[in-house]
Amino acid sequence: MIDDALFKAVEDTVRAAADAEVVPRWRRLGAADISHKSRPGDLVTVADREAELRLAEELPALLPGSVVVGEEAVHADPGILRRIGGDDPVWIVDPVDGTANFVAGRPEFGTLVALASGGEVQASWTYVPCLGLMATARRGRGALLGGEPIRTARGVGEGPLRIATSQFAFLDAHDRSRFERLGGDRDDGGDGVEARQCTCAGLDYVEVARGVLDAVAFTWESPWDHAAGLLLVTEAGGASVTAAGVPFRIGGGNTFPFSVARDEATARRVVDLMAGGR
Repeated sequence: MIDDALFKAVEDTVRAAADAEVVPRWRRLGAADISHKSRPGDLVTVADREAELRLAEELPALLPGSVVVGEEAVHADPGILRRIGGDDPVWIVDPVDGTANFVAGRPEFGTLVALASGGEVQASWTYVPCLGLMATARRGRGALLGGEPIRTARGVGEGPLRIATSQFAFLDAHDRSRFERLGGDRDDGGDGVEARQCTCAGLDYVEVARGVLDAVAFTWESPWDHAAGLLLVTEAGGASVTAAGVPFRIGGGNTFPFSVARDEATARRVVDLMAGGR
C-alpha cells in the first residue's frame, strides 16, 4: 500500500503543512486564535484547524480512495472515528500534538500522521519542527529518526525505569491515583521508577523509540495521540500492553491504563504497578 515514493511524499507533505500553517504562528498567537474545547486546558488554535484542513486535502490526493480521521474533525463530528474500522485506508492526523506547549511558546509540539488499514497502523510520521526532529516508521521496515535507524533501550538493568505519564491536569481522581502509584507526583519516584509528566505524546513516544525513556503510560485512547507513536516504538523493538494484557488497539475498546515501552515485559510491569501490583 505504501512504497518508497509515497512514503517520502507523505513526509514532505507533513513537513510542508507544519512549516506553513503551524510554525509561523508559534509565539505569534492572539487571543482570538485560541479557544477551549469541552474541558478547561484542552486548547485548540487556528494553527490546529488550518494544518488539519491542509492535510485532510493533500493526504488523500497522495493515496486515492483513502480517508482522514483528524482530531479537530472528530471533535466536531465523533462519527468520523468509525472510519478507522472501515475498508478504506485511513490517515490519522493530529495537526498540533502538544497544543498547550504551542500556546505557551514552548518548542515541544509536533504534527503526527499515521496511515492505517484494517485497524493496523502501516506507516507513521512524527514531526517536531522546532526541535528539528522527523521520526518515521513502516510496518516491518523499522523505525528511523532523521533517516537513521533507532532502537529502544532493551536489556537495561541498573537504575529506575524512566516513564512519562499523562498530564495530571486532565485526570480524574481515579486515574490520578493510578499514576501516583508510579511516583509521578514526587521527585524520588517509587518501586524503582522515575516518573515525570508527559511533555507531549508524540515527542515522548520518540524518546521511548530512541532509548531515552523506558516507557509511556496513558489512560485515554484518542487514536491521533497514539497511532504514530505506537508503530514507531514497535518498529524500534518495543511493545504496548493494556490493562487487559493485550496490545493497544487504535480502533478503540481498550482497557486502561496502558503502557508503550522498550519491551513487552517493561510495559506489563508499568501496567501492573498502576493497578497496584508489584
